[in-house]
Parts: sequence; C-alpha cells; structure tokens
Amino acid sequence: KHKILEYNNSGVSGSHTVCVCASAAVLWVCDGVKFGQLCSGNPNNSRRTSDGWGEGHYGARRGNRVHQGLDIVCRDGSTVYAPFDVTLDRKVIVYNDPENKKTAINEGIQMRGEGLCFKLFYVRPDRTSGSVSKGERIGTMLPMQTVYPGITSHVHVQMCDRSDPTGYF
Repeated sequence: KHKILEYNNSGVSGSHTVCVCASAAVLWVCDGVKFGQLCSGNPNNSRRTSDGWGEGHYGARRGNRVHQGLDIVCRDGSTVYAPFDVTLDRKVIVYNDPENKKTAINEGIQMRGEGLCFKLFYVRPDRTSGSVSKGERIGTMLPMQTVYPGITSHVHVQMCDRSDPTGYF
C-alpha cells in the first residue's frame, strides 16, 4: 500500500511516497531513490565508520545527543557533486558557534530532488539557488582536519525532517 507522507519541519515542507505495511507499524521508502556519488575520490559513497571522534552512522551517540545524519567519507578540498537532479534551496550554517571555533567548516547547502529534502554539511557551495544535474559540481569539502584533527573527513547528510537517510545509500 502506498501513502504520501507530508511533513513540515522548521519551515521546510514537502512530501514523498512511502510504503505502508498493513500488518505492522513499519514505514520504509519504496520509491527506490539512491544517492549518486557525493564526493570525488569516493565513487561508492563509503560511510565514515568509527574514529577517535565517534561514529558516522545515523543514531550514533554524541555525548547527550544523537547523530541525526549519515557521514559519507570525503577528503578535505574534494569536489562535492549533486547526487541526482536537484534544486538548491539555501546555504546552511551548521553550528551556532559564538566563539567561532568551527568557522572553517561552518557551511552547507540545503537542496531538494527525487521527492527528498536534505542538507549536506561541511560543504562550501558554489551557489545556493537554481537547478543542478546529477553528477555536476555543487561545491567543495571544507577543511575538517583543521577543526577535528584525525577525524575521518566527511560530508554529513541530514534529511530536512531529520529522518534516517541510510536507506538512500
């Protein structure tokens, strides 16, 4: 059974089709959307696993909070690509950082495509509006090592509704 899931979170709204299993309270995305290559040098979108700074999977513990995205390995300075045809919505400021300790990586981009709304953190966008085709450059991976020495540098993928993006990879 298919159902349209509507959402409105932080002023961002949209919809996408989900499958509903009538015999259990389980929802999963059924439209087969998969992210294409996000970062040069990582054609298979390898995920950040575990390093001295933590783990990169959705739901990983971050002290007293929970990681609400999925980390995809990306070397500092690498080119970041559109994972499918997207519309760029706006620039994102990642941290509320009054001491400016994370200024070097405090950028990202919000976009929509394939019925999804998502954000990529730690990316300096080339532009913040308009349409971009799958595989086209959208920006540059920021210098994560300057803020988190020894971490596995990565793009953080976060859905606008903060749901788990893992199924799209």
